[in-house]
Amino acid sequence: MAAMRAIWKGAIAFGLVNVPVKVYSATEDHDISLHQVHDKDGGRIRYQRRCEICGKAIDYDDIDKAYDDGERTVVLTEDDLSSLPEEKSREIDVVEFVPSDQLDPIMFERSYFLEPDSKSTKAYVLLRRTLEKTDRTAIVHFALRQKTRLGALRVRGDVLMLQSLLWDDEVRDAAFPSLDERVRISAKELEMSAELVESFENDFDPSRFSDDYQEQLRELIEAKLKKGEALDTDATFGEEGEDDTDGEVLDLMEALRRSVEKSRGKKAPAAKTRKKPATSGSSKGTRKKSA
Repeated sequence: MAAMRAIWKGAIAFGLVNVPVKVYSATEDHDISLHQVHDKDGGRIRYQRRCEICGKAIDYDDIDKAYDDGERTVVLTEDDLSSLPEEKSREIDVVEFVPSDQLDPIMFERSYFLEPDSKSTKAYVLLRRTLEKTDRTAIVHFALRQKTRLGALRVRGDVLMLQSLLWDDEVRDAAFPSLDERVRISAKELEMSAELVESFENDFDPSRFSDDYQEQLRELIEAKLKKGEALDTDATFGEEGEDDTDGEVLDLMEALRRSVEKSRGKKAPAAKTRKKPATSGSSKGTRKKSA
């Protein structure tokens, strides 16, 4: 695994307490990167940033941002944006401490790990232990990538984690007329539904799950490479002749079939490990409350 690189440095501030920290992205994308090509010759399709007035392709260094109200346009340069007080702030400012179970997961956006950035980790450990003991989450304000953000500061293992939150007006109300209809649910139906839920009960272990689509995509790419269907990266070929045979097509289909069977085989053990509780409520008391 590649070493993580800090994307930001600052300090958690609450009252007179200051905790210097480094900020790291807590998640990463493992999806296979694909780009677009011309179906006739495999040539790479590229997009240009072209000015509508002069018609020239423009480099990133020569691009500013602008706001258009429909009649007038205001251009905002990098200097303009960096002059905003919030953008200059390097503080993760604690606003309040709230019960952890009051945070609705729908508000969570991106996650970041915080590492102590001082010779003494005492203040960092003290804050972490205090949050654990009180089962509280700190609601914070911070600025990152030219945007003021609301965040939740909580504990994950031995690490303080910062999760950016959506603002209240960014979460839509779910008002569906179809839910206004009165529905009668019998006691028997509710009992049977609860039994079905019990039959699927298990402790969540994310390591048991994998991205089947990405695995199958890798299998497909490997099969096409072995079949000789790769293009030279530095140059494109003309139209290929009709050299494909039914046998080669079957080889590719066989690789895909095995990929599907392999992914299904990985799911089977997970189903066998499901634990059905002795009584309908036996496992609920031992579960930990998530932050």
